[in-house]
Amino acid sequence: MSITKRSHVLIAIAAVCLSFAAGAARAEDGVLRVGIITDMSGQYSDGNGPGSVIAAQMAAEEIGGTVVGRKIEIISADHQNKPDVATGIVRNWIDNKGVDVIAEGVNSAVALAIQTVTRERKKLFLISGSGSSDLTGKQCSPTSVQWTYDTYASSNATAKAVVARGGTPWFFLTADYAFGQALERDASKAVTSAGGKVLGAVRHPFDTADFSSFLLQAQSSGAKILALANAGSDFRNAVSQADEFNIRASMQLVALQVTLTDVPALGLAHAHDLLFTDSFYWDRTPETRAFAQEFFKRHGAMPTAYQAGVNSALRHYFKAVAATNSVDSETVIAQMRKTPVNDFFAQNGVVREDGRMVHDMYLMRIKKPEESKSKWDLYEYLATVPGDQAFRPLDEGGCPYVAKAH
Repeated sequence: MSITKRSHVLIAIAAVCLSFAAGAARAEDGVLRVGIITDMSGQYSDGNGPGSVIAAQMAAEEIGGTVVGRKIEIISADHQNKPDVATGIVRNWIDNKGVDVIAEGVNSAVALAIQTVTRERKKLFLISGSGSSDLTGKQCSPTSVQWTYDTYASSNATAKAVVARGGTPWFFLTADYAFGQALERDASKAVTSAGGKVLGAVRHPFDTADFSSFLLQAQSSGAKILALANAGSDFRNAVSQADEFNIRASMQLVALQVTLTDVPALGLAHAHDLLFTDSFYWDRTPETRAFAQEFFKRHGAMPTAYQAGVNSALRHYFKAVAATNSVDSETVIAQMRKTPVNDFFAQNGVVREDGRMVHDMYLMRIKKPEESKSKWDLYEYLATVPGDQAFRPLDEGGCPYVAKAH
């Protein structure tokens, strides 16, 4: 080997050693670091974004700001809805910043990419804003928990309720990325299993402004139900433009995913009477109201399910760290699995070995303008769907870690 090549090898080895030394030093600096990675500036920022960081800060404060002698530090970053940006941030956090746990991860394509990194690095990933059921299916991780919802649960109860009321056949308007594709897939299965029919689907790009051609395709399909398998501004644009085309004269709109902050932005005049399933509503119980009022003081808006899920997931994580006196991912997640989740978000929730936190879901209807008493009085609660009925059975997801265990 030449002197030049030998020098380059030695420099590379030294850099790796320094990186490991830096990581070890940070691991022993008496700080527990939580990284909130989310959409801070794009179409999901209202329902996630800064509000998710506030929810994380509240969880840290609720446990006293420290756990097992470590001060809790919350850091955050904007992944810009780009998987490559997200993975670069997470790798840097783990390798160079001493981050112990990653949380949030809205946008399913982004979350799947992050989960690959955290699985390789054996770090905990507490997923709140991302819905693809693949996160606990074939692409699951032994160190991830999908906390708030998934596409299976969101579509399952809604589809069954609509078909039971005679709502069939269906046509899907689907966001063409991991989340929308999974939502359409899971909802289609629920429709057919309930005795309904699916006539087809049209897929639109992420962040679409003009839905006219897609809505005309849906209208000409002959379906009675137009299922919206999208979210954020895509969902809002689709609903408002559907009204411009008078779609509701021949089709019922069904929302497969609704974020609380979408509704004031869209307006009840457009959003009214949409049926959907959610994991959390701020005005459902005294406990949800207490959390929501404290959150509102800090953020000026009521919490979405995703923001509430960030808080709940971190509460459970901090309790597991305290119980085990450890921040080792495998030790902590084992404790999280054996401890029921009981808080404002879930009662008797269970963290399964495929990474799914199983809890009750709620069938909701968006109120008419005349029914709403205030800006955030938006939903009518219709029914509770027990967790074991809402979420996909453990043996049907195809998680390889579950397959190895049984």
